[in-house]
Amino acid sequence: MADSTATAVSPRFALRAATSEAHERLDARFSTFDLADAGDYGRFLLAQAGAFFPVEQALDEAGVAEVIDDWPARRRSDALRADLAALGLPEPKWIVSPPLSSKADTLGALYVLEGSRLGGAMLVRTVPDGLPKSFLTPGNPADWRAFVTVLDQRLSSQADLDAAAATASAVFEAFAASASNALGNDDT
Repeated sequence: MADSTATAVSPRFALRAATSEAHERLDARFSTFDLADAGDYGRFLLAQAGAFFPVEQALDEAGVAEVIDDWPARRRSDALRADLAALGLPEPKWIVSPPLSSKADTLGALYVLEGSRLGGAMLVRTVPDGLPKSFLTPGNPADWRAFVTVLDQRLSSQADLDAAAATASAVFEAFAASASNALGNDDT
């Protein structure tokens, strides 16, 4: 008799499928920033910060360190603040973070932030030398694999997966709203 779990979709891929529309909307919004231009790069960082800071704070308040033990090393708000300061930019208005009331919600929010680290590793190549890049500087590639292992262990029920996907989609939307703010658009 074949093991039925062998054909199951991993939580990582299930989250990717469930959040694909929100992720595509976010990518479209952020693709309007020209990271080779110092002014646009600054607006890009402001857009990131407006959502990143409150989501990371919400993760802290939700007890994310109980979900992923190396959380302190994964935090990136300080790097983002340093990049903004290096550009002489103030901290932007924060978007309200989606509520994180369960471990599944926490994992959904983490999915977005950890995925953004992967995206940052690609984007940093387009930022000219001389501009601060600590926020986009890639971390250890093994960190993503370790995170996927946590997803696989913790999102074992459909209800948990659904909650994580809903939260991840809401976090993508928070980033899109922050990008609209940075661009001066109200079409969130």
